[in-house]
Amino acid sequence: MGETVIEKIIRNNVGKTVKPGDIVTVNVDRVMIHDIFIPFVAEKFEEMGFTKLWDPDKVVLIYDHLVPASQLDDTRHFHAGDAFAKKYGMKNVHRSDGICHQLMTEAGYVKPGNIVFGTDSHTTTYGCVGAFSSGIGYTEMASILGTGTMWIKVPETIKVVVDGELPENVMSKDIILRLIGDLGADGATYRALEFTGSTVKNMTVASRMTMANMAIEAGAKCALFTPDEKTAEYCGIELNDFQKSLSGDTDATYIKTITYRAEDFVPVMACPSQVDKIRDVSDLEGTEIDQVFIGSCTNGRLEDLKAAAEVLKGKKVAKYVKLIVTPASRKIYRQAIDMGIMDVLAEAGAIITHPGCGLCCGRTGGILTDGERVVATNNRNFLGRMGTSKVEIYLASPKTAAACAVAGKIVKPE
Repeated sequence: MGETVIEKIIRNNVGKTVKPGDIVTVNVDRVMIHDIFIPFVAEKFEEMGFTKLWDPDKVVLIYDHLVPASQLDDTRHFHAGDAFAKKYGMKNVHRSDGICHQLMTEAGYVKPGNIVFGTDSHTTTYGCVGAFSSGIGYTEMASILGTGTMWIKVPETIKVVVDGELPENVMSKDIILRLIGDLGADGATYRALEFTGSTVKNMTVASRMTMANMAIEAGAKCALFTPDEKTAEYCGIELNDFQKSLSGDTDATYIKTITYRAEDFVPVMACPSQVDKIRDVSDLEGTEIDQVFIGSCTNGRLEDLKAAAEVLKGKKVAKYVKLIVTPASRKIYRQAIDMGIMDVLAEAGAIITHPGCGLCCGRTGGILTDGERVVATNNRNFLGRMGTSKVEIYLASPKTAAACAVAGKIVKPE
């Protein structure tokens, strides 16, 4: 019997063949804790009676949600994190270097075939390089810090095949939004999404990151892409035989296979206030907007900023519309400066912020109020996420978002 990608990763870790539904204890390759959760992780770790980390070098602490501090209590999280890192010898600490999910792969912490957990639901992002990564709570994280192990139930797999060439103004964000709309917000609950097909193989790692990032919006336990030469170059490694084998076998068992023609995709949006409420942008054209946000761990990468700049070049943001651009990391920020992308965005009238989570989690500038409408490139449009519960959030690709910023209303990118 063949194996899916997730079954191969777990089998390699535990040393025996596994099947969906099996409960196994895995050895964790890396963990990530961000600033919101670190006080709770630290408290629970010591409450459990642990006196040392299982491996300080495998623990990464990232300050990204709360920087710069926008509420009085935020600094408590910084002090708690610094004290914990110092006490237990943690050296992998990033203070406002970028968003946790960007840094985990960009800084080389995650490799193909790894098993990684993080205190954030969008930890599924690292599947872009062929790693099994998933979000957990602070109690589970405290347990891993002390033991280096974690129990999991082997998930069933949904195979997603995308073949063909995407239309010019369609991005991977449009693909994952359409898939979430087709599956529903709970359609992949505790299942692995395995992506394949010629379109997927031709994607950049950054485009795959967008899709892996949003897999959780359909309830997925993880999202997995087969490592290739682009993965190896991005990770700065040479793929070994195991990493090269991380593709689903032809005789593997899938609970479902979903197939798309790339040419059939069009720009879409997730409408307020459900991430699976997907509509074609053409059906929403003319809807007036107040703000546009380009950034987040979903779409704050260099190719996203470049795509937005291509739309904005020689144009101006519409009057009475704010365009906020937040790069996903310092590295991306500097690359965008060197390439002239930031000049284009600034000339168009964008407000460019420091790297971090920013408006995606309702922090550090750009909060909206009753009756305002925003087009955003992040991953969630829940009530109250970017301001009051009467703010309307539309999720879109960077190209679509940039076009809307120029028009002052929802339009297709042309």
